[in-house]
Amino acid sequence: MKATVFASGLALSLITAAASAQAVRTEKNMSLDLANQIAAATVASCSAAGYNVTAAVVDRAGTLRALQRADNAGPHTLGAAQGKAYTSASAKAPTTAMLENVQKNPGAATLVDIPGFLILGGGVPVKVGNEVIGAVGVGGAPGGHLDEQCANAGIAKVAELLK
Repeated sequence: MKATVFASGLALSLITAAASAQAVRTEKNMSLDLANQIAAATVASCSAAGYNVTAAVVDRAGTLRALQRADNAGPHTLGAAQGKAYTSASAKAPTTAMLENVQKNPGAATLVDIPGFLILGGGVPVKVGNEVIGAVGVGGAPGGHLDEQCANAGIAKVAELLK
């Protein structure tokens, strides 16, 4: 009898502990300082290559944290950069990969209909290990693949902080 009561109490305490562990989550996220560093490094990378771009950095929820527009970057680059960053953070994938998927898979073609999604190259998730903490989106280089290169260069500049 004592063993049964003890086992029941132990099982109940384990269930309670497991339930409370699931009630509150701890997540990594994008700080304002990190977002500004990524945006600045991304714009600088594109500027060095001769491209006038805008870089948008969003947190894990897709909320804008930093936006930097190079001198002479077109006004359309603001919305493009933010849309690409939001899309990448939301899908936790580079937008170039998403674009390829949409082009090759008829079932994925409706991704372009999701409000706020911009399925063009130039959005790259920012990760700590395997956890996506945000994304950077770039608009303004002459091709999404070049926007993506600048985004990757901006992330690489802060790689030491993403550990």
